[in-house]
Amino acid sequence: PGVFRGLLDAHSKTVTDEMLLAAARALADTVTDEELNPAYIMPSVFHPGVSETVAAAVR
Repeated sequence: PGVFRGLLDAHSKTVTDEMLLAAARALADTVTDEELNPAYIMPSVFHPGVSETVAAAVR
């Protein structure tokens, strides 16, 4: 959801590799060192703030 929100906010008609990389980095940054473990490497799309963080990175 965050990628598409960012694309809509930016009025972008294309998705670039740079946008996807920015989204991946933003997503990875939402997991804290304390949360990181073999069973939890990527947060749920329902995790608070994930969509907003990814959208901001894609803009």
